[in-house]
Amino acid sequence: MLPLIAIVGRPNVGKSTFFNKVAGRKISITEDKPGVTRDRIYVNSEWRGKAFTLVDTGGIELKSEDMMWREIATQAQLAVETADVILFLTDGREGLTSSDTDVADYLRRSGKPVILVVNKIDDFSYDKLFEFYSLGLGEPMAVSAEHSRGIGDVLDRAVECFPAFSESESETLKIALVGKPNAGKSSLVNKLLGEERTIVTPVAGTTRDAIDTPFTRGEKHYTIIDTAGIRKKRSVNENIEYYSVLRAFDAVRRADVVILVVDSEEGLTEQDVKIIGFVHEEGKPSVIVMNKWDLIEKDTHTIEKFEEKLKEDLKFMDYYKSVYVSAKTGQRVEKILEAAEKVYEHANFRIPTGALNDLLMDAMKLSEPPSYQGRRLKLYYASQVSVKPPLFVLMVNDENLLHFSYARYLENAIRAAYDFSGTPIRIQVRSKKEE
Repeated sequence: MLPLIAIVGRPNVGKSTFFNKVAGRKISITEDKPGVTRDRIYVNSEWRGKAFTLVDTGGIELKSEDMMWREIATQAQLAVETADVILFLTDGREGLTSSDTDVADYLRRSGKPVILVVNKIDDFSYDKLFEFYSLGLGEPMAVSAEHSRGIGDVLDRAVECFPAFSESESETLKIALVGKPNAGKSSLVNKLLGEERTIVTPVAGTTRDAIDTPFTRGEKHYTIIDTAGIRKKRSVNENIEYYSVLRAFDAVRRADVVILVVDSEEGLTEQDVKIIGFVHEEGKPSVIVMNKWDLIEKDTHTIEKFEEKLKEDLKFMDYYKSVYVSAKTGQRVEKILEAAEKVYEHANFRIPTGALNDLLMDAMKLSEPPSYQGRRLKLYYASQVSVKPPLFVLMVNDENLLHFSYARYLENAIRAAYDFSGTPIRIQVRSKKEE
């Protein structure tokens, strides 16, 4: 789990511009009017050898009665809850405002490290900083995000505030259980823990928050995260449920492994596919748990029929791993932790560079890439540059010559040679001019 830096402040102080400069590309929309950024936007970055996740938030207007601004503020507050370091951006041109004071009071109560950043100091006139000392958040730092000035100094201070690395934390596998309401997530949590730790009722929506519970099985340490059921967006009409769903998606982001709990009686639904699609896009290893298996009438081909349906509905992630369990009877529940350990192991696996290049070269000889305008893709070399998820970078003559279907062919060749079940893998191509 990377340290999380949250950028917060009132509207239109340049948070998204700062975010894009650190990210190195334009991700957040920047426009000279408040309210453009509404949801939280995440990106992984690095500074002086220290990796972290940066989150951009909408402007906080704590005293606004407008529904949109209240929702934006709540999104930002959720980011503050999960952040390790907070960058509080203010506007040096406009000067200190009452809204800045309100946000400062809120951040002070959070107990998190807060770095006060005064943006839009284009001429680096430090006399514009004095009034910001009254916020009581320490020495303000002058930056001009638009001109990339002062950002490095802010990041220097931010990485100094990162929590100390804990060996015990690194050995703890964080498992998030997600799914639709009433799929049996809380029942599974209780069965895994061996005690009634979370409330279980037949009423959908009993779990309102993402609940972290550490436990030990043998010599292995886990943290299991039970989340609120995720309904279709149009069905969510309560503020409490809306923010419970946001916390469920946050749980996915901070988990090492995600378990999608499916009601076997209903089968895999469109909403289940959307949820696991989000997990796939986040690059998380996952396990599909078909719960309530005790309620299914079975014959010798029952599992085969269910597997055929899963393969059809999950064509975009045919690497899925499934387990059939019953939280009520405890049938095969112990297989969930085994599967979680296995897919996490696959997400951390590295292929030696020599073996990877031999594998891809052989695959390309077996089936040549299609030609385009008389040119054909040529692979110079490949390397695996990271894990969680495994990322492979291919140096080629022209990245535009790699059709998505051929990229899928190469991915399948990798999966045929090495077991990456349960985890997505990524392939990136970069052009290298021929000597």
